[in-house]
Amino acid sequence: MDCTRCKNKICRKGERCEVVSFDTKELVDTYWHEQQIIKAASELVDNGRAGTLSRLQEIAEFSELMNYKTIGLAYCYGMENDAAMVAKFLREKGFHVVATSCTVGGIAQNLINPASSFCSVSCNPVGQARQLNSHNPDLVVSMGLCLGHDILFSREIKSDATTLVVKDRVYNHEPLKALNELKK
Repeated sequence: MDCTRCKNKICRKGERCEVVSFDTKELVDTYWHEQQIIKAASELVDNGRAGTLSRLQEIAEFSELMNYKTIGLAYCYGMENDAAMVAKFLREKGFHVVATSCTVGGIAQNLINPASSFCSVSCNPVGQARQLNSHNPDLVVSMGLCLGHDILFSREIKSDATTLVVKDRVYNHEPLKALNELKK
């Protein structure tokens, strides 16, 4: 399946294409068990609201709609100043924020990656997730975790999770700007 190459786009007309591999009834049942999230998400998009809130504002409003109280913030140490501003914003909105740097635990690089030639503190996405899990956050927001580290983090985190910032050092954390290079 490659939806980008589909010519007739019948799914957008409410029809099922022949390459779909899931059972529609089972899928709909799954959505029926997730109505709180479905309703909160549509509240942010429906009624002409799409494009009126920043991602950070959406996270705060979605969290209010979901009645979340504690928000975990997983961030790259290189974004600590930004993470502090996000934490302050969320606290001002009334949330309890638990912010955890990727260097939590102070584990040496060579203990995690013996092939590394760096003699410094390692990023610790598994420890970061476990530390946040110990606080039972209602939602975890990630900011700038390295590729690969974000995968390990996602495997470990036990709460609802979303991403505020995707790391892209070349394009100032706006990875879609790379498409401009492809157009040349």
